[in-house]
Amino acid sequence: MPTNYAEAGINRPAISIKNLSKSYKNTQALNNLSLTIPHGCFYALLGPNGAGKSSLIRVLATLTGSDSGEVLINGIDAFKDPREARTQIGYVAQESSLDKILTGYEHLTFTADLHHLPKKTKKTRVDEVIEQLKMSEWIQRRTKTYSGGMRRRLELACALLNKPKIFILDEPSVGLDPESRQLIWDVLKASVENGQTVLLSTHQLQEVEQLADQLAILDNGKLIAAGSPKILKERIGSQKLTLKIREFSNQSEAKATSEALLRRADVDNIIINPSQGYSLTLITTKEANSDEIIHEVQKHGYPIFSCTKSSISIDDIYLQATGSTIADAELTALGTRDLRRERKEAMR
Repeated sequence: MPTNYAEAGINRPAISIKNLSKSYKNTQALNNLSLTIPHGCFYALLGPNGAGKSSLIRVLATLTGSDSGEVLINGIDAFKDPREARTQIGYVAQESSLDKILTGYEHLTFTADLHHLPKKTKKTRVDEVIEQLKMSEWIQRRTKTYSGGMRRRLELACALLNKPKIFILDEPSVGLDPESRQLIWDVLKASVENGQTVLLSTHQLQEVEQLADQLAILDNGKLIAAGSPKILKERIGSQKLTLKIREFSNQSEAKATSEALLRRADVDNIIINPSQGYSLTLITTKEANSDEIIHEVQKHGYPIFSCTKSSISIDDIYLQATGSTIADAELTALGTRDLRRERKEAMR
């Protein structure tokens, strides 16, 4: 039975995930994942390709089951009552689901019929989403003539039609032109302002920085970190220095330099990144003197190839937990994944 949140004196979350696991043959897509997504929140799932984001999105959209665990959508058990759970959500998949023969308007009216919208409501809602996503100039054209941005706008419009309480979107901004991306961001932000919940998966740091109230970072199907971007970054430190001894150093040099620099009072943590020539990311909680740090490295007989100072970013949360950046992890994953096999298994 769903938790009685009202009796407990707390607000029921929009989505509650407990001990969720999902595997495809030899691939563990989700590994004992637990997560709570509050109402009226812009929530981002961040991680490299292969982290488990799309698998989680498909489970939440009731498109696939799980090996174990529990998912509640607005208090509704998504596994026991998937039809009722679907009434709470609007879903936009990563892959386009449009029929190339139909016009955009025909897609909208057909989707409205699937949601059993009353005739009086149907035309009003279709006209509203056309205006909201600025589609009037091309909505009567067949979708085979649409650009990627047009298709994405139409798919979002279909998800908006029945005014769902929760939007679930899988990589909504991939491959979009800047105008379409900004328009979609504005529509989603307006939805949150109206009290709806938006959950999107992404590997784009800019998207998270600009939109997310809360985020969860995934890696190999596991939860690395969750919370507000601001608090998660503050937990790491106030600034960072990215130091490269040589363009391509080695593990022993990086380790020796790291041990020497950790003796300094202004260096709190050092992350060694093998994927970037054993570069050193120095985390500080107070202002560090980069000239002094460079001198310290040179004093131990090592050269300096580069040294840059910057603020803590969301990518540093992932870097601290895994030892690589999200971009590095994506390159590694692409070299080991069989994307054709994964797509085929995901469709079963």
